[in-house]
Amino acid sequence: MIRLFDFIFSLLGLVIGAPILILLFVIGLFDTGSPLFRQKRVGKSEEPFVLVKFRTMRKDTESVASHLASKSAITTFGRFLRRTKLDELPQLWNVLKGEMSLVGPRPCLYNQQELIEQRRSKGVLDVRPGITGLAQVSDIDMSTPELLAETDRKMLVDLSLTNYFKYIFMTVSGKGSGDRVR
Repeated sequence: MIRLFDFIFSLLGLVIGAPILILLFVIGLFDTGSPLFRQKRVGKSEEPFVLVKFRTMRKDTESVASHLASKSAITTFGRFLRRTKLDELPQLWNVLKGEMSLVGPRPCLYNQQELIEQRRSKGVLDVRPGITGLAQVSDIDMSTPELLAETDRKMLVDLSLTNYFKYIFMTVSGKGSGDRVR
């Protein structure tokens, strides 16, 4: 049932949001010259997939988890995208393709071995990663791997249609601070 909602909402989001996506893409061209950011991430069953977001950092920024990146790497437009969470919109494409869900554990990088081990031990990697979830609306990021994996596990155990819509609503209404940088 959740996959059906993922498909319908991501398709509607991409179609209805197309003017906004195009506008953000054009502004991003002027901001960084390369408005889309693509990065290999850990997917369901530890299968790799390419996550797509709007670029919020300079192109030459090292490919590390956000909490390890320098705050100075974020562009002015990137700060706006992160604050409004609009940088996440292109991930609707990942959801439509079935690589992600709207709600699930945020996909990590392959170099985040401690987080991967914690998630593996708790069965978190057995599901599709998501755009948002309990950890995101609770301001828990990837800098605390054990807490994050435990929060992800709790979310998955308690995930119902009610919680699915609750996490989406909380994210859209501004709950959570997004990816932190130092």
